[in-house]
Amino acid sequence: MPGDSHSDVEYVVEAEGAQRAHSSFEDALTYAFSTALTAGQVHVDVLVYSEDGAEAFGGDTAVEEYREDPDASVFRRFQIEVRDLGRVP
Repeated sequence: MPGDSHSDVEYVVEAEGAQRAHSSFEDALTYAFSTALTAGQVHVDVLVYSEDGAEAFGGDTAVEEYREDPDASVFRRFQIEVRDLGRVP
């Protein structure tokens, strides 16, 4: 997954009806994990606004996917679930 930010890519973390946008995948994942600790489950939506953004996110394959449906509201959605299983002896 990409670590660099790109002006045509946005990562939106949604949990319990609230959304927060991030410019980098790493920032979004950090926030998503910490939020999922209390919420249990979150979604990270990747929003791509151009072919350049698609390439920055996922290379040539992502550009092909973008060309198939450039008007898609969400380019990719990840679901993150965190469960505290307690101490392990």
